Amino acid sequence: MILEIITIAIYSTSLALIFMYALAQLNLLLNYLSAHKKNDQLPPLDVSKVNELPTVTIQLPVFNEMYVMDRLLENIATMDYPQHKLEIQVLDDSTDETVETTRAHVAKLKATGLDITHITRTDRSGFKAGALKAGLEIAKGEFIAIFDADFLPESDWLLRTLPYFKDRNIGVVQTRWGHINREYSLLTRIQAFALDAHFTLEQVGRNSKGHFINFNGTAGVWRKACILDAGNWEGDTLTEDLDLSYRAQLKNWKFKYLEDVETPAELPVVISAARSQQFRWNKGGAENFRKMLWRVLKSDNISGKTKLHGVLHLLNSTMFLNVFIVAVLSIPMLYIKNEYAHLKPYFYVMSFFVVSSIIFFICYWFMYKNIYGGGVKNFIKYIGMFFTFFTVAMGFSLHNSIAVLEGHAGKRSEFVRTPKFNISTLKDSWKDNKYIKKNISINVIFEGLLTLYFAFGMYSAFVVGDQGGDFGLFPFHLMLFLGFGYVFVKSVTSKA
Repeated sequence: MILEIITIAIYSTSLALIFMYALAQLNLLLNYLSAHKKNDQLPPLDVSKVNELPTVTIQLPVFNEMYVMDRLLENIATMDYPQHKLEIQVLDDSTDETVETTRAHVAKLKATGLDITHITRTDRSGFKAGALKAGLEIAKGEFIAIFDADFLPESDWLLRTLPYFKDRNIGVVQTRWGHINREYSLLTRIQAFALDAHFTLEQVGRNSKGHFINFNGTAGVWRKACILDAGNWEGDTLTEDLDLSYRAQLKNWKFKYLEDVETPAELPVVISAARSQQFRWNKGGAENFRKMLWRVLKSDNISGKTKLHGVLHLLNSTMFLNVFIVAVLSIPMLYIKNEYAHLKPYFYVMSFFVVSSIIFFICYWFMYKNIYGGGVKNFIKYIGMFFTFFTVAMGFSLHNSIAVLEGHAGKRSEFVRTPKFNISTLKDSWKDNKYIKKNISINVIFEGLLTLYFAFGMYSAFVVGDQGGDFGLFPFHLMLFLGFGYVFVKSVTSKA
């Protein structure tokens, strides 16, 4: 009975944490709905008033970007801003032949009158954070805009973001990510769904009430003084953007999120790239929880509610661990439920936590409706997308839980960039991409075994109990079977 008690305790704790996270999401939804009643858009800068415009440095941190480098440089060169007020830094840590091709392209753009420099380093110390810090030391701009290699800002991007810095307390303006290849595949649609939830519900919901948000690593602009006051970029976590964001806000800098300014970007189209991105984001989130928790809790500058949202924000990635625990223990719990009749009241109480799923369903619907519109047709499409997203997200839960555990344990690892593809249509192929990982990790094997484990869970529904089975968890186990099966099959077959 001791083992059963331990199983019940761990299972219950994980369910309670998921429910608490769901309540926080519901609160963000209420914030989001109230924020949408406001209209605080500012008119864009007038480029004719050149003397009133600040000097801006655009930083482009890149590493081995063969497939998107030309597209990035040509796009940034179209930025609508007076040339003598604009500096572009190509922070190139590449180790392949793109160093020379990028140097040649930069020289070509420089000949047109652009103030653009190609900055290389002899080592990648600090990875992306190290490159940004090195560029900042010689940056001319009062403001620092940052774009990853797969982002394609509109030409008026600076004119629409810089006006918000008229408030001297604002240190960062972050824009919403768009997705140029949203409809490429099921994988890209799932990633877009998750990111849209973050960039609508979460960013607006937190920012509208003054809670901490994060610079998303790209498609945003910093006040240089804010970066320096917060302690500059640090490379001791895999999410240097979240790290600096919290240090800046603890110093009382305000962040401004612009939902109405979209910055298009490319989503990973092959699962190995999505896996590396997910691993970095989730491990970095856990690392920042370790680094920032006590600073947030001990701060005298922020309210209790902001502290609570901050802690839950830093724990975002840890939700994958709780989902994984609930998933794995759900099969033993099925047998415990049917073996110990006196525990039936407990299981009735536990069934209440299905409310968490209902809350997520409601919250994400408002996000989906904001992008695609309402109506019965779109609602039906949403139902399918919601369950598809959660099915695949659960399939990633082992992979992401390992990342989270490494982050909480303080295990260091290098910054693994996400391969870019320059792909937006089904006709484009990624098969020859030289940056795709060719090896299959041991995690993939365990994901295959978990597929079989949850097939056993579905089988168990038919054989437990004396009344012809117990099918309460059957839909959950079916989603887990499909989710882990999808991730396993795609990981094994999606190799160049």
